[in-house]
Amino acid sequence: QLLLVESGGGLVQPGGSLRLSCAASGFNVDDYTIGWFRQAPGKEREGVSCISRKRGGTEYADSVKGRFTISRDNTKNTVFLQMNSLKSEDTATYYCARAPAGWHSCSYGMDFWGQGTLVTVSS
Repeated sequence: QLLLVESGGGLVQPGGSLRLSCAASGFNVDDYTIGWFRQAPGKEREGVSCISRKRGGTEYADSVKGRFTISRDNTKNTVFLQMNSLKSEDTATYYCARAPAGWHSCSYGMDFWGQGTLVTVSS
C-alpha cells in the first residue's frame, strides 16, 4: 500500500524552526522525486522544495531559499524539510508528494500525496 505520512508540524514563534518529516511506504523514496508543497488558507497551493530521484538535486521556492533545507534518508525511507527562521507567511498546511516514476522534477504534476501537516507561525 502506498503511503506518504507527514509529521512535525505545529505552532512556532517567528524566527523559530521546525523539521517536517515525510515517511513513505510501498515504495523507496530514493527511486522517486519527492516534493514539499504548502497551501495557506484562501491561497493556492505552491511548491516549496523538491529533491530529485537518485542524484538528489534540490530546488527551492525563492520565498524559502536560505531558510529551508530538503533532505532524504534512504535508511528511514523518509524525506525531511528543515525550516529555519520561520515567518508568519510560512503558515500553511504542508504536503509532501511523489512525482511520477522516472521524473526528475516536481514542476509537472505529482501522482501521490500525503494528508498534510499544519504549520502555524505566530507569537
